[in-house]
Amino acid sequence: MKGLRDLTIATLGSHSALQILKGAKDEGFKTLVISTPERLDLYRSYDNFIDEVVEIDFWKNFPKLEKELIKRNSIVIPHGSFVAYLGLDENKAMKVPYFGNKQVLDWEEDRKMQREWMEKADIKVPRRFKKGDKINRPVIVKSFGAAGGKGYFMARNQEEFDKKIQSYTAKRFMVQEYIIGVPIYFHFFYSPLTNKMEFMSVDKRYETNVDSLGRIPARNQKGLNIEPSFEVVGNIPLTIRESMMAEIMNMANRVVKVSKELISPKGLFGPFCLEAIVTSSEEIYVIEISARIVAGTNCFIDGSPYTYLLYDEPMSTGRRIAREIKLAVQKNKLDLILN
Repeated sequence: MKGLRDLTIATLGSHSALQILKGAKDEGFKTLVISTPERLDLYRSYDNFIDEVVEIDFWKNFPKLEKELIKRNSIVIPHGSFVAYLGLDENKAMKVPYFGNKQVLDWEEDRKMQREWMEKADIKVPRRFKKGDKINRPVIVKSFGAAGGKGYFMARNQEEFDKKIQSYTAKRFMVQEYIIGVPIYFHFFYSPLTNKMEFMSVDKRYETNVDSLGRIPARNQKGLNIEPSFEVVGNIPLTIRESMMAEIMNMANRVVKVSKELISPKGLFGPFCLEAIVTSSEEIYVIEISARIVAGTNCFIDGSPYTYLLYDEPMSTGRRIAREIKLAVQKNKLDLILN
């Protein structure tokens, strides 16, 4: 059985790498980050918890590193940049031990499959407009995959949709009702070792320029011809009303329970995020699920109010991943959490 000192926690230099590697070092692991040239100085400046920075010219060259990573007994921790930079097929073909269930990737990437998953878990989702349906309310058009809101657009009605879709370049997309409410992102961690769901943290994303447009009075927006953009540029920490927490935890538990039926044999485990809209009547609509660590958890590298209640010590989502691997090593159950 490999011990902690034999293992190296590795990830790509992007998204939430700093949080992941800081958490791994706090739990006693060796750490390694894979970086493209323009980011080397950034990651080298954190040599207090990053043991090694491995340079790679282009992300597509990652497969060339796999033999060396395997030789070092590395465990790769995926985050939102993995599919964006390496591609879905490359992620699934990765030979290095990988924290999480790769079978979830297909369900996360395909918005129709996501919707099926949420509906089977009895989660409220916005109405989907299929080809041939008359668009009679505001909609948001979303490309497939994890792109941080890039490539989304809004349409107020059928006429506006028909006009905008002509120049839309995404080949696969979903047309979804635009729910009016507060966008809130709930972060969880499910452990297959303890069979316990943990409420980790909550954030709100700052999207440009749709959020900055809200600072301009409607009368002053006329004539500006600014098309709303939903690309995420930052995250804002939140707490929620305690009276809502029971419902949110129940939703998360149902999502994991159904995942074990749909995504055999392991289902969803580790960190994930239910990306939701909360309406004025306190209805919670899930617009997406991210089946991995999300960038909003970077607000809580020193822990959140919710993890403090659970751990009474600093516990980021990145550190919680490392703690799970540590527990698996101690129980000789690494095969349960690695793919």
